[in-house]
Amino acid sequence: MTFRYDFHLPSDQTEILLAWLSSLPFYAFEETETGISAYAGEDAGNTDLDEQLASLAQTLPFELTRTALEEQNWNALWESHFHPVRVGDFCGIRAEFHPPFEGVLHDLVIQPKMAFGTGHHETTYMMVRLMESLAFSGARVLDFGCGTGILGILAAQRGAAWVDAVDIEAAAVENTLENAQRNRVSSQLAVFLGDLHATPAPASYQIILANINRNVILDALPALQQKLDRGGTLLISGILLSDRDMVFNATATNGFQLISQEMRGDWLAARLERT
Repeated sequence: MTFRYDFHLPSDQTEILLAWLSSLPFYAFEETETGISAYAGEDAGNTDLDEQLASLAQTLPFELTRTALEEQNWNALWESHFHPVRVGDFCGIRAEFHPPFEGVLHDLVIQPKMAFGTGHHETTYMMVRLMESLAFSGARVLDFGCGTGILGILAAQRGAAWVDAVDIEAAAVENTLENAQRNRVSSQLAVFLGDLHATPAPASYQIILANINRNVILDALPALQQKLDRGGTLLISGILLSDRDMVFNATATNGFQLISQEMRGDWLAARLERT
């Protein structure tokens, strides 16, 4: 059984709501004329989630309705809304049913399914832009919160010696494995189910990619600092512009120096270096 949660709120509040919802057990989001629809499996339709949403409504008022949906081909529905994304001449992101990009350095083929991270959202788009200026050749890379695997796959195509990818959603792990094979980088990429503790230990990385959300990134900063080599690069995204000072204060406290930042819409992404 799948549940759809329809959040109704002013359009200027939808990005803020999406940032909060991304840390809850929803596996897909859709913008609507009146707000956001979020999708969750049967195991998420419990009291804990209801309590979290009730608490969130005290901070960010919205109207909410929950609907139990009949079983249907969700992948086909998701694909019907998936359109190619181009990030300059650097990278194109498309599904198998789209024609190849012309004039891009990397042409990624992603089967969207229900995992987050198709390149459409500002947060993923900015991560790809930041990756263009990084030297991946021979690097060991961690894709933290891999979603569809876009960032880890792109790192492998950029010449990374090895990529570890991790996500708490089983659907994301499965989708990343499939997309790695689809883009012929399976021999360079391993995927783990769970949080940072699920990655191999001991392991150190020269580059860590973290496109998740503010709360997860802030909580993980000490562990990320331990896993990243001194002088290594941390790319973060999923940060609202309104949270910039809070996040940069926390990264500085945990031994990271700000190198550059990207802004798109209400969102921020940043390149940091471990000092």
